[in-house]
Amino acid sequence: MTRAPRLPPAARAILGGDRRALARVISQVEDRDPAAVAVSRALYPRTGKVPVIGITGPLGVGKSSLINLLVGRLRELDLTVGIVAVDPTSPYSGGSVLGDRIRFERRSDDAGVFFRSMASRGEVGGLAAATREVCRLLEAGGFNVILLETVGSGQVDLAVRDVATTSVVVLVPHLGDEVQTLKAGLFEIADVFCVNKSDLPGADHARRDLVELAGLGSGRAGWTPRVVLTSTTQPSGIAELWEAIEAHERFLDSSGGRSAEERRRLTAEIVELARERVGRQFAERLEREPELRRLLEEVVARRVDPRTAADRLVPGPAR
Repeated sequence: MTRAPRLPPAARAILGGDRRALARVISQVEDRDPAAVAVSRALYPRTGKVPVIGITGPLGVGKSSLINLLVGRLRELDLTVGIVAVDPTSPYSGGSVLGDRIRFERRSDDAGVFFRSMASRGEVGGLAAATREVCRLLEAGGFNVILLETVGSGQVDLAVRDVATTSVVVLVPHLGDEVQTLKAGLFEIADVFCVNKSDLPGADHARRDLVELAGLGSGRAGWTPRVVLTSTTQPSGIAELWEAIEAHERFLDSSGGRSAEERRRLTAEIVELARERVGRQFAERLEREPELRRLLEEVVARRVDPRTAADRLVPGPAR
């Protein structure tokens, strides 16, 4: 009889609900500490079952306040919540500019909520490279739902689709022209549209515009994005927002889309990890190996173009 491989102590601690161990391993993942690799590898088979809800949209639409109320709703439903907030990176420390973000209000004694702020470290799309692994660690730690907030850099963070099972795009009234500008990107990722600050004038008009735009699109794999009005000052619409998210999660299960989307996300992750590793290896070799350094000098001197140099390093099909 084959024995199951023994879990690393940190992995066992995370599975046992040890929040300090969870926070420690998350820090190791962010710092690319090799100590985290064995833990992530051991926990991977126990992941991939809970919803990861991406909350994205332009700056200033109230994503954090919205998440704060959504967490309250989930706790009312007796669901535990892990929150990952990807913040801009400090050019000085390399850490998150907003740190632990006091704008997330939560009881310090509520073990059913775990918040982690991560620095984007310049990652395109507003997502840190370690985000996927951190979401898996939170799932292994026993959380029922994971909420992922992107940086929000004035444009929709398209990379959220490579992590989240359901993507919520948050907008506010009077974004008319911006909605038109962002339309292609919005429909590439949006499973749910949330018109926040709906207590402001123009909210109904914004909702009608989005419903019309959603109706014109073909949807993704048969799903037409839902449109929900919310307000964090009243507050209102939070239960409806969660219902729309749940509806999309149910659709993924009934349509077979969950496995297809997971395959797409994992393909993107494997390619990204392989590209990063190969790129790092070649960068080191270009500085270390005389033959490759000569090739680099040829490119610098404009005698060889970068594409030809890349073809010499990694021969591909004839073009």
